[in-house]
Amino acid sequence: MGKTKGLNQAEFEVGSEVRIADHAFLQEFLDAGQYHNELEEEQLGYAGRVAKVSTIEFFHGGDEIYTLEGVPGVWHEERLSAA
Repeated sequence: MGKTKGLNQAEFEVGSEVRIADHAFLQEFLDAGQYHNELEEEQLGYAGRVAKVSTIEFFHGGDEIYTLEGVPGVWHEERLSAA
């Protein structure tokens, strides 16, 4: 939540490329199940891929939630890094 820019400030802008975390990290995230938006099993197949940010939303408390072009589901900022 707010890795570098703080709460309610997007880490990645719409149109920027991000890399989805590796499979092990995503599996850990799925198993923890502690965030507003749960990771779906099908999203594990997108581990390590690069995609463009299409939308950004914020949950109360500052969690950044992204949708990515051509990739299903929503993605918590913790699952993404700059490509």
